[in-house]
Amino acid sequence: MPTRLPSLRRPPIGFAHRGARANAPENTLEAFVLAVRLGATGLESDVWLTRDGEAVLDHDGVLRRHLRSRPIAQCTRDELPAHVPTLADLYDAVGTTLEISLDLKDAAAFDRVLAVGRAAGPGALEHLWICHPQLDQLTQWRPVSPEVHLVHSTFLSRMPAGAESHAALMAEQGIDAVNLHHAEWTGGRTSLFHRFGVLCFGWDAQHRRILGNLLDAGIDAVYSDHVNRMVDALAEGA
Repeated sequence: MPTRLPSLRRPPIGFAHRGARANAPENTLEAFVLAVRLGATGLESDVWLTRDGEAVLDHDGVLRRHLRSRPIAQCTRDELPAHVPTLADLYDAVGTTLEISLDLKDAAAFDRVLAVGRAAGPGALEHLWICHPQLDQLTQWRPVSPEVHLVHSTFLSRMPAGAESHAALMAEQGIDAVNLHHAEWTGGRTSLFHRFGVLCFGWDAQHRRILGNLLDAGIDAVYSDHVNRMVDALAEGA
């Protein structure tokens, strides 16, 4: 049995990807509440801004009706289906002490996300992880809100100077975590980022073997559609 490397986040966060999407319609309050009931310690979703300035949770950011599609950015909140929740709805349903990971597909939603978090109550911003693929954008957001955690969602191929230089730059800019596909994580790579104080997140962790490999590598958070598998894997490593 391999030796499990230490993580910086103990215990690691178990993010339910789009809620418990293996058991309920994704990105719905039903899926989010079910994920919490099953033992997830974090929830993940994508956030978009409507035309009237509301932060809503949806993966593609597109409203589809029959053969027509409209970007959510062109719709008002009232024009969206009832199953599409706002970020405020999510906080109302699960509270402010759960870890929330939001992929900001629309960078313009940042200010609204912060406003909703502040209005939700104490602890919301401190438990909020905002993910974006552009390091420059994250760097611009850093001084706006010291409370929130910022996560660079990327690939090794997008680190032209190499992982070590990238980790050093992230630490210098105050970016809290790097989020890579599970296949790109090894124990050596987590140790490298940890050396700079950068947390390591792994996504698409759908199977027990993959979850176990990530936890053995010292990962700090995992994203999975299968909440039961994720919770069991985290419990085994506790």
